[in-house]
Amino acid sequence: MTGHRTDAGPAAPADTALAAPADAPAAGPAAPSPERVGRGFVAGIALASLGLWAALYTPVQVLLARQLEVVSPGHKEASLALVTGIGALVALVANPLVGALSDRTASRFGRRGPWLAGGSLLGAAGLGLLAGQHTVAGLVAGWVLVQLGLSAAQAALVAVVPARVPVSQRAVVSAWVGATQPLAVLVGTAAVTGLASDAAGYLVLLVLLLAAQLPFLRSLREAPAKAAAERGPAAGGRTGPRALLRSFLISPRRHPDFALAWLTRLLIQLGNATGTLYLLYFLRDRIHYETLFPGRKAEQGLLVLVGLYSVGIVLAAFAGGVVSDRIGRRKAPVTAAGLVIAVGAGLLAAVPTWPVAIVAAALFGLGYGVYVSVDQALITEVLPDPETYGKDLGVINVAAALPHVLGPAIAALLVTHLGGYPALFGTTAVLSALGAVLVQRIRGVR
Repeated sequence: MTGHRTDAGPAAPADTALAAPADAPAAGPAAPSPERVGRGFVAGIALASLGLWAALYTPVQVLLARQLEVVSPGHKEASLALVTGIGALVALVANPLVGALSDRTASRFGRRGPWLAGGSLLGAAGLGLLAGQHTVAGLVAGWVLVQLGLSAAQAALVAVVPARVPVSQRAVVSAWVGATQPLAVLVGTAAVTGLASDAAGYLVLLVLLLAAQLPFLRSLREAPAKAAAERGPAAGGRTGPRALLRSFLISPRRHPDFALAWLTRLLIQLGNATGTLYLLYFLRDRIHYETLFPGRKAEQGLLVLVGLYSVGIVLAAFAGGVVSDRIGRRKAPVTAAGLVIAVGAGLLAAVPTWPVAIVAAALFGLGYGVYVSVDQALITEVLPDPETYGKDLGVINVAAALPHVLGPAIAALLVTHLGGYPALFGTTAVLSALGAVLVQRIRGVR
């Protein structure tokens, strides 16, 4: 199951991140409807996403966790929380910043392509650095570089969807992109589990990352960006650090649906971040997988859970995306998805056994599959301005990055001092249910 970065209590961040000047417009200009996209576009963006997610999720689930068992055996939970938390803090800043900068980029290669390419190369350099590290400080440095590069690449990639995909296709396209998240964990985990060393695992991920970006970058066709004077202050009509920072201020009062979508994503992703970080340790230390199945490693049990999760998410993502696009409704599927996730987490909290973990993995997959496809489509319908898609999606992605700053600290505290794994999964259930209920307050989307 995934720990998302891919893609940051709740009321305070929403008010702080989304506060705005009083003269902010209530709504941006309507974007012209894009033409329907074909199979080549969908396949390319899905493959690019697969490479990004594999490079982000596999280290957290397997490689970093294994390295820290050797580097910091007596404090592995706290050390993993430190490494992933600092990396997520970098992503928290980099994602919206690169989104805003890509809105302002006017190159012959388009707005998003240069950032997708450059970010992927920087992320690959970080993976190469991680391959040779044997200290906590070295792992922090390498993971920060990975998060910085891949946050830039992700910010550019997600901004392509609302610009190129019509509303009637967005849930289905989002399903293809969303389905690559668990598939990336499955592919990445399978690729590195049997290798002789963690260093080899990082090199495999490096090659996969770069190879997955090339087809989409070669086929990406972007309309030339407007001149800064045409785009206005929010999109780059004014330049300089102050104008750039001011462009991130989006009023919850003037754009309440945007603020509610932000808070909903924060809650569900915070539940996901706290509930998935320690899965390898949960199997080894709480379920005692290696005692239950002599001769097998906990990583193999993790691969079973990831496989079930992946099947559930792929099936549910496409089913949810198709149904949502056909009926034109987003809120009901997102609510149902959050509640299904909450049920899966609640089962693990109440009965932490291997059979229940199998059932919970399937429920997590079904719920998260619907969520990643339909929620992303919902968000594209509450963006304030078509000229600032990159920046606005970057602000939304703060709600996906902030949980991975807060989540490791919360998870470590729960596991080590506040009740152990039952408390951890109980917290995931509560957060997911709150997010599921809150989405119903969004008024501008059916």
